[in-house]
Amino acid sequence: MSTEQRAILVIGIGAGDPDHLTLAAIKAIRRVDVFFVIGKGPDKSALTDLRLSMIEEHARAPYRVVEADDPSRDRRPMDRSDYTGAVQDWRTRRADVFERLMREEMAEGETGAFLVWGDPTLYDSTLAILADIEARGTVSAVVEVVPGISSVSSLAARHRIPLNQVGRPVHITPARRLSEVGQNDDGDIVVMLDADESFTRVDGEDVWIYWGAYLGTPDELLVAGPLREVSDRIRRTRSAARARHGWIMDTYLLRIVAPGEAPPGAPRPGGGA
Repeated sequence: MSTEQRAILVIGIGAGDPDHLTLAAIKAIRRVDVFFVIGKGPDKSALTDLRLSMIEEHARAPYRVVEADDPSRDRRPMDRSDYTGAVQDWRTRRADVFERLMREEMAEGETGAFLVWGDPTLYDSTLAILADIEARGTVSAVVEVVPGISSVSSLAARHRIPLNQVGRPVHITPARRLSEVGQNDDGDIVVMLDADESFTRVDGEDVWIYWGAYLGTPDELLVAGPLREVSDRIRRTRSAARARHGWIMDTYLLRIVAPGEAPPGAPRPGGGA
């Protein structure tokens, strides 16, 4: 039996545009023996299909694709301690799936890969789950991370704005912590994982929002403008998109703007974003 160790590549594939694959990601895909594709059910089959199309275009034969279902997660409204517990339970069950795949579907010396949306280091659980598996000591693998273009970078690029303002901070937060961030010492706030439209509870006439959903895909949606003026429009757009697709992935930037100032990326005359 070979004594070579397994290898796992965690490859960032960008926010949805196949052209956002980096050269490093393409080179990594070409090294893979087995791709692990974790599906999120029929409503999100487009996410699986995009991964499979990237593999088909860039992988080098022979390779294998092994698909598995993502464990369900409790998404009911809950306080922070209950939320943390629900996420930890989901991650544990997800680690069980990953561990089984790595143990049963990879031979010693082979290279496996998980293709991760956006960047694996930003609001993604894959690296933490692999660390959990390593701590269990049941499956040994060398993990390599290939960064990708995050939804945050894609959002700023599509709105034609810099992510930061001169000398000011940028705070990245999940929506459930937005109320604790406040106006972030005159800085900007990137909000992720907002299922409850927390932007509708932000006060301030001087706040602009740059919002995007399905970034990099043919279904991409963009809205920008003073928060008080475009908040209802974003809510209607989100509702219609969720009804049409059955799911939505979106993020946004909140920026404090001086009265009368036209910020970078302001809507074009007659345009939407």
